[in-house]
Amino acid sequence: MTAGVREEPREADPARTPRRLRLPTLLALLVGGVGVGYRLALLLADAPPTNSDEATMGLAALHIARGDAFPVWFYGQAYMGTLEAYLAAPLVAVAGPSVLVLRLPTLALYALFLLLSWRLTRRLGGDRWYALLVVAVLALGADRVVKNQLIAGGGYPELNPAGAALALLTVGLCVGGPGARLPRWAAWGLVAGVLLWVDPLILPYVATLGVLLLAWRRRELAGRAGAMLAGALLLGAAPMVLDSLRHGRNPLTAVLRASGSDVAAGWAERLHGGLVLGPSLAMGFCSPGHCAPWQLWWAAVFPVLLLIAACAAWRTLRRAPAIPEHGPSSRPRHGNPPAHRVSAGVRLALLAGAAAVLAAYAVSDAAGRTPVESSRYLSCLAVAVPALLWPLWRAARPLDGPRHRAGPAAVRTVAVAVLVGVLGTGGVATVDTVRAAPAVHAEADRHRALVDMLGALGVRHVRGGYWTCNRIAFATGEDVVCAVVDDRLRPGFDRLPAYRRAVAADPDAGWVAPDASPLAALLDRRLGTTPGTLDVVTVDGWRIYLPRR
Repeated sequence: MTAGVREEPREADPARTPRRLRLPTLLALLVGGVGVGYRLALLLADAPPTNSDEATMGLAALHIARGDAFPVWFYGQAYMGTLEAYLAAPLVAVAGPSVLVLRLPTLALYALFLLLSWRLTRRLGGDRWYALLVVAVLALGADRVVKNQLIAGGGYPELNPAGAALALLTVGLCVGGPGARLPRWAAWGLVAGVLLWVDPLILPYVATLGVLLLAWRRRELAGRAGAMLAGALLLGAAPMVLDSLRHGRNPLTAVLRASGSDVAAGWAERLHGGLVLGPSLAMGFCSPGHCAPWQLWWAAVFPVLLLIAACAAWRTLRRAPAIPEHGPSSRPRHGNPPAHRVSAGVRLALLAGAAAVLAAYAVSDAAGRTPVESSRYLSCLAVAVPALLWPLWRAARPLDGPRHRAGPAAVRTVAVAVLVGVLGTGGVATVDTVRAAPAVHAEADRHRALVDMLGALGVRHVRGGYWTCNRIAFATGEDVVCAVVDDRLRPGFDRLPAYRRAVAADPDAGWVAPDASPLAALLDRRLGTTPGTLDVVTVDGWRIYLPRR
């Protein structure tokens, strides 16, 4: 700079100016981080409670990590793919078998679901504040919700991020220009194929979004895009297809046979479980293990809101200009691509998928017999949250501009009340889940004490109930294996038949039963001091029976 001459300040280069995140985006990151952190804290506290089915997936991960087996299906059945086991296998190989290690991939899937839901909300026309609301709703974590998201029991944690990804890809394929379209078609087919293998619960969303693509991009699908999508779909579903060809079985038939419960339920029970309890449980409005009457208000609001949201999306579709059928690079003659119509179409597809999921569940026997537990079949309703709450947001916070005037004050008041109710009821259920965590942690400590005692006693083979056996096998890394028996000591359902053979070959095999259980009461009758009777070792909450020689 020359002396005595004042240099004029230079204008900032827009290309080099860092883009600042807006307040609602920062808040969404914060709320999403709290949601992930809350779930991580639950995992560290051994919540939600694990079970033998999750341990079965853990055993599959252990076998994959060791190279002993590469299962296609959940052990003991010919459906529900083992994607969670393959995701956890590298961690199990490094850190060893544990519930926390098994669940870290499911926590990552939840974080991905939050991110995709935020992005999907924005692509469907929602502003940043509405995207923040969606993230806040999905960050809440009632008992049933965190079980669906975090327990690696097969087929649930991966459904929601995959469904949101399919919806996002559908928006991009319907709106986007010619750039990188074939990779998007391949991604859509790959995700859909993996979902076919993992769990058919998400099929209604695959079908409705697929119909949308077929209606708007059928000419493109008649060319290379269709071939790319079909090839990627086959690749994603390859484990299922190859297993079906090898063994000559149909996994969809196996799913239909396994659906429902052992006892048929009446229609009144099904409709109550499916349409009254189901929506509230799936939305995360219920306390652990039960729904209080006041927490069931969502059962009345949900179908009405579903209908209003669908009608609003349909009206937008009818009024907006159609997408031209002149190829992937086509643009309307005037202005930008019809993003509003695409948004409405995808919202309608998500709502139709949600309605189909709910209808399929409501007619099942499971909805009538075990509604609290089987409501996990409704976990993928969360994919439709950005479309479901949209009318409430529009009514509660009208868009600016002369063409978007505020509606009647009563409508706005009702919309605000429902949104507050969603956040408030979900918040109460989340607090109830936190309060239940210490009891869950105490039960996990008792199980660890059981495992330690089995190791100290040198026990390698035991018999126990279904919900006991594989949990012991996974916790010990198969140092202890277990054969399943029922409460009358009859052989039960062994998901790994090799365990029964190993136990049968050991004359010193013991028994394990929860304290005060029917199995423990029956085994107590065999206690004695002579050969052929049983001795008992007690651990807090558990009883270990060993044969006397």
